[in-house]
Amino acid sequence: MSALVGTSKAHSAGRPIATSQIFFAMLRRDMRVARRELPFFLLRTTMQPLMLMVVFGYLLPKLGMMQGNYTTTLLPGVLALSIALSAVQSIALPMVAQFGFSREIEDRLLAPIPVRLVAAELVVAATLQGILAGLVVLPAGRLIMGPIPGLELANIFQVLAVTTIGAAAFSALGLFLGCAIQPQQIGLLFSTIVGPMIFFGCTYYPWAALSKVPVLKYAVLVNPLVYVAEGLRGALTPGVPHMDPLVVTGALVVLLAVFWTMGLRGFMRRAIG
Repeated sequence: MSALVGTSKAHSAGRPIATSQIFFAMLRRDMRVARRELPFFLLRTTMQPLMLMVVFGYLLPKLGMMQGNYTTTLLPGVLALSIALSAVQSIALPMVAQFGFSREIEDRLLAPIPVRLVAAELVVAATLQGILAGLVVLPAGRLIMGPIPGLELANIFQVLAVTTIGAAAFSALGLFLGCAIQPQQIGLLFSTIVGPMIFFGCTYYPWAALSKVPVLKYAVLVNPLVYVAEGLRGALTPGVPHMDPLVVTGALVVLLAVFWTMGLRGFMRRAIG
């Protein structure tokens, strides 16, 4: 908030302030808050993916109840899950509260920038947090599950590209959900949206394996998690069947545009209405 105060003082002193300065001041403020709450953020967003890797990637193979090379399929999916959960939660949960009982959103709306840029800043901040979660889970998964057959880090730029676009798409989705859901309905976010998204998002299995269930194979294509998981699978474990990277990138860009349009429309309606 100190950054915003500083820009307000400069404005009152008669010095013109660029819109970009205010935008990045708000972004620095959100990053400072996130850094202060980093342990709680990581606990909230990485606990479920890490537990999945402990059980399915370490414990069950140790007990002989699952093939050891299953970790090759599992790691990219769990990494995609951590990015998705972090990005969605980082914006949806605060939006539900700020548009609901706390009304903190009014402080942001007082900033002397267009309302659509306020929404864009929230999406950018959530995207950065999604990327951070992915950067934590990837090495943690390697430590938990041990050597992973077929794991390659040569395609690191492809990994970063899929992570960034995927985190942005889920942040935009989180903006839409945060504006559409009322505080008393927050349980719906997890029971009817996040839960099915996880189980049908190719987290635990490659998309190509669904050829045995053709109807489901094409039904899950509406799930953005499918494309993040498949994109990371193609970059990190290219030996496992995966979608074409161009298809993954194109689908994520389209979904980002759709979610951003829906999210911005909901944000404008809640903010101005």
